[in-house]
Amino acid sequence: MLIQMLVHQPQMLGPIVKNTPLWVWGLLAALVALGLSQVRARTASPARIVLMPAAMTALSIWGTLSAFGQSLQFGSVQLAWIAAASLSLALVAPMAAPAGTRYDASSGRFHLPGSWVPMLLILAIFTVRYVVNVELAMQPALAQDDRYTLVTSALYGLFSGIFIGRAVRMWRLSFGPAPAGEPVNA
Repeated sequence: MLIQMLVHQPQMLGPIVKNTPLWVWGLLAALVALGLSQVRARTASPARIVLMPAAMTALSIWGTLSAFGQSLQFGSVQLAWIAAASLSLALVAPMAAPAGTRYDASSGRFHLPGSWVPMLLILAIFTVRYVVNVELAMQPALAQDDRYTLVTSALYGLFSGIFIGRAVRMWRLSFGPAPAGEPVNA
């Protein structure tokens, strides 16, 4: 909806950006910094492996609750979020960890290759949240639109499931040797 409006009325972008609270741009800067920290190879503790998926899932849940918590179909919204998160988690978690990822039991740290995937997921969650907030500010009735609420909450759930699934792949490395047929340093 917002995209359609901007295609047909691109002059609306200026007022939308101008009326965006300053803290939103600060949040975006912090999220970009977090995403950029994932681009280079690094080591991380088990707690750090959990921190980003937990933060991004919290942001996802916050987005869903703040947008649709007062919706008449909130139960359906929750189910859409859970179903999408579960599906993406089920698809991502069984995959092998990225090439070069390993767990050093002696130091209790993970060695992680750099990746742009976290940055893309972070920006996707932020973009969905931003667009949803703008659209709801311009058309509050969308909060009661079944299709809109279900698709949006499913997107939030999808991103959360991917983040959690990526963390599960890492954690599996810390539980010892990989099962037969799965490389240890995958």
